Amino acid sequence: MNEPVSPEELKTEGEKKIESEAAAQTPNYYEQMLKIRAEFDNYRKRVDREKPELYKLGRMDILSRFIPLYDLLKKAHEEIQNSHAESELSKGMEGIFKEFEKIFKEEGISAIEALNKPFDPLTHEVLGTVEKPGVEDGTVVEVFEPGYLIAGRVLRTAKVRIARNAKKEEAKEK
Repeated sequence: MNEPVSPEELKTEGEKKIESEAAAQTPNYYEQMLKIRAEFDNYRKRVDREKPELYKLGRMDILSRFIPLYDLLKKAHEEIQNSHAESELSKGMEGIFKEFEKIFKEEGISAIEALNKPFDPLTHEVLGTVEKPGVEDGTVVEVFEPGYLIAGRVLRTAKVRIARNAKKEEAKEK
């Protein structure tokens, strides 16, 4: 006799087509969730990789602010040593410098050796030239302000004067 008819059988071809299109357009939430999870995992890994570098940059910024203070204290200390070598002030300044040197060593800060070395544009900033017979062109002959490195990276360039050989320049002009 009459068999029960399922709702699927009652649908027309048009209705079936509309439903299949709707199913195809329905977003696959599970796939989206997997994609977002992978993106977040990648983000977290990138942040974990970058975090130590950000700490280093922050340390470098703070330490670079102490360098001018160190230079001023060093000049003052040299003046005190020249005039009052055995005074309490001189001994106090010596203690300050020992602490600075201790901190610099702990943080990996070292002075750039510039005097009598060839000019290096990565570590030196030229503030002038001077004729020096017998000295090779581009050799640092005077250091106005010392430079510093932290873990092999330039914290501050050394401000220097380099030698130039006038005889070579005259030969080039001829």
